[in-house]
Formats: sequence, structure tokens, C-alpha cells
Amino acid sequence: MLQKNIPILRIFDVAKAKEFYIDWLGFTIEFEHQFEPDTPYYIGIKKDDIQIHLSEHHGDSVPGIKIFIVCSNIKEFHTSLKPYKYYRPSVEKTFYNALEMEVQDPFGNKLCFNEYLNSAQT
Repeated sequence: MLQKNIPILRIFDVAKAKEFYIDWLGFTIEFEHQFEPDTPYYIGIKKDDIQIHLSEHHGDSVPGIKIFIVCSNIKEFHTSLKPYKYYRPSVEKTFYNALEMEVQDPFGNKLCFNEYLNSAQT
């Protein structure tokens, strides 16, 4: 039986990834792995029920992935974000009756946060 999906996003700079995902979006680090110094990092992050893996390893993923994240209280999440030098996202109403906030990380990956406005989740 299928249980969950954990996307792997390609990154190129651990410090920049931590600035974006940890310091700005509020994810926490579950684990960090590096085989030895001067080799690529692989990091597991989490926020609430959402898990994402970030990888510097060639072949794990490609830059420019887009993931769709269903959430609640998107306006509260939006206002909780402290100012970020590189991004000022907004919350917009979509054609599929949801509120959406899309952000792009420093590596071209997009996170599309969505709060459905009714119980029909299409």
C-alpha cells in the first residue's frame, strides 16, 4: 500500500537552501547527510505534515520542480513570514476556488501552497 510521497528538490548551496527553507519558510531539519567533507549534502526538512528532501547530488532531481502543497490558514502563514530579501509573495484566489501562494527557491524550484475554499478538493 502507498503511504506518503516525499519530493526531492535539487539544490546547489546548502547555506542558501537553509536561509530559504529554514530561516524564511519555517521548516525544520530532520536530518543532514554528507558522505565526507567536500561531497554533496542530502537534507530532510519538515513543516507540520509536509516533508521535503533537498539534495546537492547530481541525478537525484533537476532544478525547476514544482510541488503542490495543500494547507489551511494560508493567510496566517503568509503574514507570519518575515521579510525576505529576495521574495515578496502574495496570496491570490485561483480559478479552482482556492487561495494560493507560490514561491520559488533560489534554485528554481516552486512551492505552490493552496488552501481550498470549500470541501470539494479538485
